Amino acid sequence: MTGLTSLWLPIVVSAVFVFVASSILHMAIPWHRSDYSSLPGEDKVLDAFRAWNVAPGDYLAPRPASREGMKAPEFQEKMKKGPVLVLSVLPGGTSFGSRLALWFAYSLVISLFAAYITGRAVGPGEPYLHVFRFAGATAFIGYSAGLWQFSIWYSRSWLTTFKSTVDGLIYGLLTAGTFGWLWPK
Repeated sequence: MTGLTSLWLPIVVSAVFVFVASSILHMAIPWHRSDYSSLPGEDKVLDAFRAWNVAPGDYLAPRPASREGMKAPEFQEKMKKGPVLVLSVLPGGTSFGSRLALWFAYSLVISLFAAYITGRAVGPGEPYLHVFRFAGATAFIGYSAGLWQFSIWYSRSWLTTFKSTVDGLIYGLLTAGTFGWLWPK
């Protein structure tokens, strides 16, 4: 067993490497540019939302008031007629600085879990590949597995989910490599 306090360096360094890699994947190369489409009549749609004063949050439409409402003919007709919307509304003037800080904090948490699980399974001085396998599998699951449910339940594009899963694989490999490199001797 390896204690968490002796793993602070791989935790922080792997989070930094993931942060840099995600910046490259999302800003420097066109890998994610097709993840979202523009709405037809975007200006009119945005003007309507502003006029309705829609608060930031997650929305579903049509949405019945209760479970029983799902059986109502009016709701069934709305579902049949379409479209069905799953919508996240963000506040105007949203700063990416706070989102980047949250992403880095999230990466630290994933690395912390990777450290905990790997530290329980691998002792100090273990070979690089032994550390790599535990840290990598844990980080990959942390970065990727939860994304698949959005394609299953909310019809998010499977291509977008696949690309994000590949991102998670890259992040997992970076985390694994960092832990293997900086593992206590």
